[in-house]
Amino acid sequence: MPDINFMTPELMWPLAIALTWLAGEFLYRWTGLPRISSYGVCGFTLANVEWGILTLPDNSSLLLMANVAFGLILFEFGYRINLRWMRTNPWIGITGLLESGLSFIVVFAIAQWYGSTNFTALLLAALAMSTSPAGILRVINEQRSAGQVTERILHLTAINCVLAVFTFKVVVAFWIFQSSGSILQAITGSLQVLVLSALLGAAFGILLPLVLRELGSLARDATIAFAFAVIALVALTHVAKLSPILATLSFGLMARHRRVTLNQAQRNFGALGDMLTVMLFFYAASTLEWSRVWAGAGLGILLVCARLLTKAVISTAFARVSGITCRKGLLTGLALSPISVFVILMLEQTRYLGIALVDELTALAAMTLLLEIIGPLLTQRALIWAQETPEHSEK
Repeated sequence: MPDINFMTPELMWPLAIALTWLAGEFLYRWTGLPRISSYGVCGFTLANVEWGILTLPDNSSLLLMANVAFGLILFEFGYRINLRWMRTNPWIGITGLLESGLSFIVVFAIAQWYGSTNFTALLLAALAMSTSPAGILRVINEQRSAGQVTERILHLTAINCVLAVFTFKVVVAFWIFQSSGSILQAITGSLQVLVLSALLGAAFGILLPLVLRELGSLARDATIAFAFAVIALVALTHVAKLSPILATLSFGLMARHRRVTLNQAQRNFGALGDMLTVMLFFYAASTLEWSRVWAGAGLGILLVCARLLTKAVISTAFARVSGITCRKGLLTGLALSPISVFVILMLEQTRYLGIALVDELTALAAMTLLLEIIGPLLTQRALIWAQETPEHSEK
């Protein structure tokens, strides 16, 4: 008789991810739902069924793989950022700073009013500043969109990420060092992590193009070379307890400004990038527990609405001075909805460092699940309504 216990986590995870990919393809073709929304639904559902088939066999290994997948997306995301454009039009940067800052203030105030502790409210506010570059970029690539709204959400997302990482690390560091009461030490430690992460990524962005040019294979071998470099960079930041988010973002940004040209085949890193994207969004949603989602649903829904409203209001208010219509400003704010993967990986990294913050943030679990599903959908609709997708741009 065969062993009926053959359905081990080591077997179930690959099988579940393969089925998730199929579900994403069918739902996208039948309904137009962004693939990454389907991946999130499948990950959360399969991880919370009564059978418990998706127990984590090795959380640190899965986290490393998720960070590699996120790193590949962030490298391409950083490559899309044009610092010269932000210098030419400083209102983009001003809009990003104001909508991030106001999102922090509004979320912090609502969380405190709802009864959260100061520490929990600060964590919620710091993470609510962010926008997920993975969600944004995958929807943009899936829709093949291009235009003013597309470029603005890319650059505003980059600003949101940097500010959210810095603020989150300051809050966590101050919590760790609160016995000494040294806010200066907390800020200094966070700045060191950010600076070292950015410098490490920039170093990769300078050295790798030099190596490829020396080998005479810049165009032919760039895809696999950059993929291996991202994997090495993520592993290095993982061990050194730096920020893989900022490191890979800086890597892509430096590669762009070192005049490395990525052709269409190199975007998304081909089949490797597509496969890891399925794993990334599936894994991110699988870390959410139904009990925490339900416990934080009330505050979570309230914070989602407040965050969306804040970003939409600021983006609309500064639309004309930054060179677009108020309608496109509103659509830009709407498109900044996704946060899920960014937030979940930030929290998982703190758990890897021995700091359990997930239990403190039930409202965040509800926010991330909700925006895991509707965030990419709102981004997709905003791009379509802005007429920046191929089927609409020709009209």
